[in-house]
Order: sequence, then structure tokens, then C-alpha cells
Amino acid sequence: MSEPSSPPPFNIHRLSSQDLAMMNAMLKMFGEAFEEVGTYGRARPGSSYLERLLGSDHFISLAALVEGDVVGGLAAYVLPKFEQERSEIYIYDLAVSATYRRRGIATALICELKNIAPSYRAHVIFVQADYGDDPAIALYSKLGIREDVLHFDIAVS
Repeated sequence: MSEPSSPPPFNIHRLSSQDLAMMNAMLKMFGEAFEEVGTYGRARPGSSYLERLLGSDHFISLAALVEGDVVGGLAAYVLPKFEQERSEIYIYDLAVSATYRRRGIATALICELKNIAPSYRAHVIFVQADYGDDPAIALYSKLGIREDVLHFDIAVS
């Protein structure tokens, strides 16, 4: 009788303007993980847009890789503050492919972002979760302090 094999190891890679294929793979993974394939695939940005975004100083993208495949990802925005010379980092999207959940990948992505944050003079990282998304709420509760706030979407004319 053979012993059960352990899951393949993952590593975290910070995307740069040279990682367009990886960014597109991450967008595909987000669409599948969030069950919003159209949102993440129908009007995907072109290469020059993604190169500028990935090369900018206001966007951070991390990919979790298993044997070269994107199995998790994090997209965050750096928000310079006006009241002090510092910034905040907002995690806009964070997801892990269903097959690879419960292996510490999301936690590793956030921990890597925490390692990067001081280089942006960030004093806090924040993220929001939807009511009913119990796995996300449990993860964020483990890593941070919960604040109950109201969120409003204001349409652009």
C-alpha cells in the first residue's frame, strides 16, 4: 500500500510588465473562481494596457503557481494618502482555484503582500468581503480586525 501523495508545492510570484501571459491566466482563474467568466474575459484589456498597469507604482499583482500554472491570485491597489506621507493598500481581488483551496495559498498571498507593503510606505492593507462569503470572512478575521462599514456604488454619468 502506497502512502498518499502530498499536494504539489506552490510558490508566489509578483507580476511585472513582462508577465502578460501569467496575468491573462490569472484573469481566467478569477473568472472561474468567482463564477464571472464574462466579467473577466469578455472585454479583457489589451497587452499595452496590462503592461502599463503591471509596470505602474499603484498596482500590485501576485500569482500563486503550481508547476507553472496560476492557481491563485491577488490584485491590489496602492492608495497614496493626503494627510500623511504614507499609503494604504486595497486588496481588490483575491481568489484560489477550487481544486487548490484550503492549502494556505490565500494566506500566503496576503503574507507576501504584507512583505511588500513597507516599500510603499503602507500603514494598512484593507479588503472587503460580502455577507455570506464565510470562507473569506474567516480568512480575513484570522489575519486582521473586522470593521463593519457601509459600501455605496455611485454610478458614473
